[in-house]
Amino acid sequence: MRAPYGLNILDNCMNCPHRGEHLFCNLAIPAGQRLNEIKSTAVYPKGAMLFIEGQLPRGVFVLCTGRVKLSTTSREGKTIITKISEPGDLLGLNAVISNCPYEVTAEMMEPGQANFIPRDSLLQFLKEFPDASVRVAQQLSRNYFIAYEEVRTLGLAASPSEKFAKLLLTWSTKAPQADGSTQVRLTLTHEEIGEIIGTTRETVSRLFSEFRKRELVQIKGATLVIRSRPALEKIIQS
Repeated sequence: MRAPYGLNILDNCMNCPHRGEHLFCNLAIPAGQRLNEIKSTAVYPKGAMLFIEGQLPRGVFVLCTGRVKLSTTSREGKTIITKISEPGDLLGLNAVISNCPYEVTAEMMEPGQANFIPRDSLLQFLKEFPDASVRVAQQLSRNYFIAYEEVRTLGLAASPSEKFAKLLLTWSTKAPQADGSTQVRLTLTHEEIGEIIGTTRETVSRLFSEFRKRELVQIKGATLVIRSRPALEKIIQS
């Protein structure tokens, strides 16, 4: 089904082309059919808030298409991006399971689709299908390790250059080329990258300039070419 923004609505989870890849996208048929019954589908524009930090947890969102920025803000107004969520990710799970307020704000970075599952329906679903409960426990554990690594990156990295190199290394794991380089579609602003590594927009601009001069990265329009993983690893080790 066609939708606004040129998207194809994935209305039936059982027919989703990404069904075999993610937490709630490759369940056994009975569980998948039940999940299809309790979720509601919606298309969101860029900038739409799925939920806000501090809001009581009303349910989870399964991201079908588009990307979502997860961020947290201090009382002084400083924002840190904790994650850029991709299709297949389950958003709001920690808060819903613990019955605590959402710990981050989830904002659409581009038009996309998300399926919403109310909290009560999700909890009942997990009671009915133990396999799904095990997967949720595994996901919560992964979320813990991701948060742990985030603390290590922001708290133990010696310099903005090291933090920036770590971020580029994370990006460079996707589809490396024959020459060892990686091409990444760069849709984040310098300010957003600064919010990921805990620094300013000006510092990020300086780091891009510095890394280009050292031939570690190259920018071609909206494409970022990460040229050498070993060179980035050397920055971190030093």
